[in-house]
Amino acid sequence: MKHIVLCRIDDRLIHGQVVTAWVKQTEGNRIVIIDEALVKDVFLQKIIKAAAPSDIRIDIYNIENGVCELKKEAEDKERIIILVKTPQVVEALINEGILLDKVILGGMGAKSGRRKFNRNVSASEEEIECMQRIMNKHIPMYYQLVPNESPSDVGKMISG
Repeated sequence: MKHIVLCRIDDRLIHGQVVTAWVKQTEGNRIVIIDEALVKDVFLQKIIKAAAPSDIRIDIYNIENGVCELKKEAEDKERIIILVKTPQVVEALINEGILLDKVILGGMGAKSGRRKFNRNVSASEEEIECMQRIMNKHIPMYYQLVPNESPSDVGKMISG
C-alpha cells in the first residue's frame, strides 16, 4: 500500500494552506485528490494542478480508481497527501481497505442543509453521522486548519 502521510477533508482541495504548510509539515511529494465530479471536469483539473508547486505530483481519481492506486506498492520516497471534499469519500476509502491512522478536517463550507460548527466547518446530519462512523472505527479525526494550530477532536466538536 502507498505511504499516506495525510488524509484531509477540505472542500477547497488545493489552496495556499495545503501547498505551503501541509506539504512542508508532512514532507508530502504527491497529492492524490479523490473526487467523483472533479475527475470529469478537465478545465477545473487544470486550475487545481496549476495551484500546486511544480515539484508536487497531482493525481485526480474517482473513488474506485483512487482505491486501486492507493493499494499499489509504495514507491521509494513517495509521500502521499490525500485530499477529499467530504467525509463520505474518506469512509468509502476505509471501507475498501485503505489504512488511515487519522483524518484531518480542514474546511467544509456553509451551504443549505449544513449546520455551522465554527467559521470553517459546517456539516449536514449525513456528514456528521459519517464522521461518527469513521471515528467509531478507531480512526481519530481532528479539526486542524494549519499544522501549527492545535488539533481539536472532531467528536467533541460535533457532539457539543
